[in-house]
Amino acid sequence: MDKIFTQEPQKQFEFDAKVAGVFDDMLVRSIPHYREVLGLCADFALMYLDRDSTLLDLGTSTGAMLVEIASKAQFPLNLYGIDNAQSMLQKAKDKLNAYEMSANLICGDVLEVEFPKSDVVIANYTLQFVRPLMREKLVSKIYDCLKSGGVFILSEKVIVEHKELDFKMIQYYLENKKKQGYSDFEIARKREALENVLVPYSERENRQMLLNAGFAHTETLYRWVNFISLIAIKE
Repeated sequence: MDKIFTQEPQKQFEFDAKVAGVFDDMLVRSIPHYREVLGLCADFALMYLDRDSTLLDLGTSTGAMLVEIASKAQFPLNLYGIDNAQSMLQKAKDKLNAYEMSANLICGDVLEVEFPKSDVVIANYTLQFVRPLMREKLVSKIYDCLKSGGVFILSEKVIVEHKELDFKMIQYYLENKKKQGYSDFEIARKREALENVLVPYSERENRQMLLNAGFAHTETLYRWVNFISLIAIKE
């Protein structure tokens, strides 16, 4: 169970072995309707996949998205997962092995690793950890690796451009975290640790970034207060 922030953090947040060990629990308790979003993203991804299609999962962490896709697919797929934390990928490998599933797991920086030509790319809660100056470059790289007719599905925490409403949404979200068992102390310590590490955009900024990269159309798959999932189509 996630107890990472029950004590004063000794360093800025990073996806190390300590975090990897509790990451699934952290996601379920920190991201509203996380499992439902995972299922939704998988269902729409599969609409654009056929036998031997290629799916790339960026920031794959413990492999939950890959397992969700593989468990629902009725045909073989070429699955790739990229993450820069070896401890996360080891968890992903163990999970895939437990379910007798296979995927190509690559340890490296998503900005530097060469992407396979893909039919679908997924990045759930990943872009928000990429420095803003490099984020648009990454989205362009994703666009370039997609085949014609391919799609990019992303989920992100977002800010609201109306200051008062943004504050109210943040407070509502924090109350939701308390309902998941996090204390005020843990919530405050996590926010402190993530400052300047997790940098969210607004929904409008995310959409514009996708259009700037060349995507012909974007649509919202899901939104809960300050969390969204978008799908972008390359035509």
